[in-house]
Amino acid sequence: MGSSINTLSIDHQVWDNLLRKYVDGQGNVDYKGFASDGEQLNTYLEYLAKNPIAKSAPKEEQLAYYINLYNAGTVQLILEHYPLKSIKDIFRPWGKDRIKIGDESFSLGEIEHDVLRKMNEPRIHFAINCASFSCPKLLNKAFSASTMEEQLNRAAFDFINDSSKNKISSNTVAISKIFKWYKDDFTEENNLTEYLNRYSDIKIQKGSEIDYLTYDWSLNER
Repeated sequence: MGSSINTLSIDHQVWDNLLRKYVDGQGNVDYKGFASDGEQLNTYLEYLAKNPIAKSAPKEEQLAYYINLYNAGTVQLILEHYPLKSIKDIFRPWGKDRIKIGDESFSLGEIEHDVLRKMNEPRIHFAINCASFSCPKLLNKAFSASTMEEQLNRAAFDFINDSSKNKISSNTVAISKIFKWYKDDFTEENNLTEYLNRYSDIKIQKGSEIDYLTYDWSLNER
């Protein structure tokens, strides 16, 4: 991704401070409060734009860069259109180029599909947030390379065992549409039930029928 600067490590402290301040433990966001610190958010995104992560950086550094970039870019997008009821009220929220990396602009969709999904780490789907109630929660701290494995595991456990997002019993399963939309990402090495059982507190029996819940796109506002 174009730029002459190759950064091997990024400081996400500014983003971390903002998340601790404006996001609660359930991932609900105080967008009104966030707007008062909009300048800090813009500064953080400018810092990421000027310091693209190098392809030679450790995978954890790259994951931290792109997950935080995606989530910060999403919050910025909401703030630019606030107040609103849903991210879907915005024209092409994931299709329009709005995120700067080096000298180029990218859409949120490109960061998700062309970068993060190609990193062979399905847990990114529990880490990136689309500002909606049915999304995995926005973590109230930044992702960092040094705690990446722990944070991705925690995000997977939290999402899969959250009964407002997935309804799991040993023989009936109604889960998030995320597992339908990105099924291939979760089933490269095993089937969907086996993937869920890695993280689910309630073990699902083999051959259980899987249904998908309606996705709630309303704003994840505190």
